[in-house]
Amino acid sequence: MTIDRIVFAVAGSFILISLVLAHYHSELWLWFTAFVGANLLQSAFTGFCPMAIILKKLGVKSGCAF
Repeated sequence: MTIDRIVFAVAGSFILISLVLAHYHSELWLWFTAFVGANLLQSAFTGFCPMAIILKKLGVKSGCAF
């Protein structure tokens, strides 16, 4: 898997998990959902993604063939 796909998978998983936690545990988990969404939105405009930086440091390959 490439960094892009892993970031999408982790973000989607975080959103779904936080929604389940908000339903069964506490509605305050929706703040985590909002944080993940806001981070995805700012990443689209700025290109800065903390998860991608972490994955690069762990040695995950990028989608680029260069």
